Amino acid sequence: MIQLRTAVQNTSVYAKHCLVKSRPELRASISTGPRQQNGTFYEFRTYFIQPHLNSAFLKLTNEKIALRTACSELLGYWTVEYGGLNQVFHIWKYDSYAQRASVRAALAQDPSWKDQYISKAMPMLTSQDNEVTYLVPWSQIQKPPKEGGVYELATFQLKPGGPAVWGQVFQKAVGTRTGSGYAHSLGVFHSEFGQLNQVHVLWWYESADQRAAVRQHSHEDARVVAAVRESSAYLVSQKNKLMFPCAFSPLK
Repeated sequence: MIQLRTAVQNTSVYAKHCLVKSRPELRASISTGPRQQNGTFYEFRTYFIQPHLNSAFLKLTNEKIALRTACSELLGYWTVEYGGLNQVFHIWKYDSYAQRASVRAALAQDPSWKDQYISKAMPMLTSQDNEVTYLVPWSQIQKPPKEGGVYELATFQLKPGGPAVWGQVFQKAVGTRTGSGYAHSLGVFHSEFGQLNQVHVLWWYESADQRAAVRQHSHEDARVVAAVRESSAYLVSQKNKLMFPCAFSPLK
């Protein structure tokens, strides 16, 4: 009887030990955040310009942007043509939050940046907005096939859960369009700060008319229709902007 009782107790202790060991793996398997392999993130910035100062702002930025790009990497800088008037949209890359903080601190102490640009540019704006994003795990930054096209920023408000929940079907929806040659995806981003549960897809087209033609054609493709229908189960709302790259934008 004593031997039996000891065996039962040992079995119980062993079971508890196994349960405790398995818990970290269980938590990792249901993670819903962006599964980043490094700390790189992308800051989306949107500036709203006073309509009568739009040209002046762009001219000043074109002349002085080098003061800013000397401090951190600019991915792209665009003017918004459709989906929002008198706006510019730009994407900045950072390796960490500490790097961004050091860049902002250095700019705040740079007399050239303050006197030649900020003091002149800020009065031209009505408001600013920013958002921190990560690339989704299956996306990488791509370059367009050639310069001279137009860019579409498509924004999807998705149900809570993150890439672990909707990633597979959303990847299929994007991949079906790119794999079929309908559009070029330059990056898929998941919001971290700002409006949460947002996904942005940066598309490239040869022209606005080419975009209209291929979208009409793709919507008649059963593969695209099926992929979009599946991903729409996670969709709350969506919006988009058609944008032209500025002359100084790295992505043209």
